[in-house]
Amino acid sequence: MFGLTLPNNLLLVDDFTKQGYRTIAPDYLNGDAAPPYAMNNPNFDVKAWVQNHMPDVTRPPVDKVIQALKNQGVTSFAVSGYCFGGRYAIDLAIDRVVDVVIVSHPSQVQVPTTFETFAQKAVAPLLLEMGDQDTELSVEKQEEIDAILGNGKYAPGYKRECWPGCSHGFAVRADVLVPQQLAGKEGSFNSSVAWLKTYF
Repeated sequence: MFGLTLPNNLLLVDDFTKQGYRTIAPDYLNGDAAPPYAMNNPNFDVKAWVQNHMPDVTRPPVDKVIQALKNQGVTSFAVSGYCFGGRYAIDLAIDRVVDVVIVSHPSQVQVPTTFETFAQKAVAPLLLEMGDQDTELSVEKQEEIDAILGNGKYAPGYKRECWPGCSHGFAVRADVLVPQQLAGKEGSFNSSVAWLKTYF
């Protein structure tokens, strides 16, 4: 939800690029990212912001970027989605637009419905990066996802990692002075690169 205005997001783009991947971060929020002060601010109305950023206005920019890349001859796509963008990564896999999907602490998902639909329609291997302190998707909800996709039930490939001491948003905006959060942020990125190397 913080889009391209959050330096951490741009640093992630740089990090994937340094690993040899052409990495693009589309402005699917149409220049209307949540302000940095919205983080952990009880006075910021997240629900109102989300209502102004529903898929009917935020998905078209993503589709335009993908089409432009196809027009340039790109034939395969991997997607990494964080928090608000996690749902888009999942939807792109459900729509069979992408070949590999990495999702970290997604929001706007329903358990079990979103992941049952994913299991039925997607064919992209899914890496799910979570924290054990996530208030959006509790460990219990994460285990429900495992029950749908894990133990070989989702043939293309599924793995969930749950990082101790990490809350929602850790893969982007961890407090790097807290050892567990730093370990989660670095570990989830390294796992993402390993997933790409395996499947993309």
